[in-house]
Amino acid sequence: MSAVMGALSTSKDIAFSPEMEKEEEKSNKNSAMGEPSELREGDEAEKLSRKFSYASFCSMEDGDDEENDEPEEDDDAKLKAEKELDLGPQFTLKEQLEKDKDDESLRRWKEQLLGSVDFSAVGENAEPEVQILSLSILSPGRPDLVFPIPFVPNSKGYAFSLKDGSRYRLKFSFIVSNNIVSGLKYTNIVWKTGVRVENTKVMLGTFSPQQEPYTFELEEETTPSGIFARGSYSARTKFIDDDGKCYLDINYCFEIRKDWPSPS
Repeated sequence: MSAVMGALSTSKDIAFSPEMEKEEEKSNKNSAMGEPSELREGDEAEKLSRKFSYASFCSMEDGDDEENDEPEEDDDAKLKAEKELDLGPQFTLKEQLEKDKDDESLRRWKEQLLGSVDFSAVGENAEPEVQILSLSILSPGRPDLVFPIPFVPNSKGYAFSLKDGSRYRLKFSFIVSNNIVSGLKYTNIVWKTGVRVENTKVMLGTFSPQQEPYTFELEEETTPSGIFARGSYSARTKFIDDDGKCYLDINYCFEIRKDWPSPS
């Protein structure tokens, strides 16, 4: 503290020379005319920095858009790459259930984990099998429309027809056999005149093998309405599990029309 006070008192005793006064006048003159060149250069650098930061932000946004527009096949490639990882030896469900069967705590834990397993649907294969049986269209006030899979198109080439502006639900029926299927996922992409208009992904869940079919209903949707919404649509539906195994991959066409088709 004393050193600082001494420095301040010493600075008061220093007299300004004429040269120093001229430099001070010159400095004041430059300040009146505008900012020093060093400051102006700093401002320009800051402006450029802001421009680059904004450009980087825009490119990140564009990159996100491109990322969102990646084709569905990229997801399949990722799942396939994950599946190729060495996870060690696989056991059939029967082998898993019979291992450590004398250990009461392990037996209870397996029962809690696996739930009620239908042993008649358990095979010797370690790979699970999923068979998609049918698609049902449920619409309020109308009888259910049930279509076996694979679809049998009508004379116009459509798997089914929907009325525009109508509420409906999709319900799938499927059987799981051999082993537990983990993370079964439903994906559906719809195009109209070559333009993608819908991309749906729904996680159905994990299912143990059983002889009785499972059913899964999707959330209620409403078909688009108006003259421009009517016409032919093409779609691709897939069922895939967490390991990237595809159990169904079908392409088909359907129609949105002014009225429901008359019952055949």
